[in-house]
Amino acid sequence: MNEQPNTFVDQLREFIRRNMNRFLIAAFALLLLQDIFGTHGVLAMRRAEQEAASVRQEINQLNEENRQLQENVKSLKSDPQAVEKIAREEMGLARPGEYIFKIPPKSGEPSSAPAAQPPR
Repeated sequence: MNEQPNTFVDQLREFIRRNMNRFLIAAFALLLLQDIFGTHGVLAMRRAEQEAASVRQEINQLNEENRQLQENVKSLKSDPQAVEKIAREEMGLARPGEYIFKIPPKSGEPSSAPAAQPPR
């Protein structure tokens, strides 16, 4: 005669034994989803690597800009011609006895001065 489990514990053991494969598959699927989509999963790791690469690129760009600015400062401190060039080009200064003639740019050429807006 086929004997049925009598107690709740016996019924629970039998249920677990019959469905063990399903439980293992479900647990494996949950772990796999966590490894891919979780906080520290593959996708999050790739995002972090992309952000790190972007930050490294920005750091390299800023280091290059900083190097150029340091060269400009060194040039301005030690090279009188660099100072004179800025005084002439940016400030419009001239040496004593020199005259500066500003020629307006031809039409079609970009102007260094901002264009005047017509009155409204």
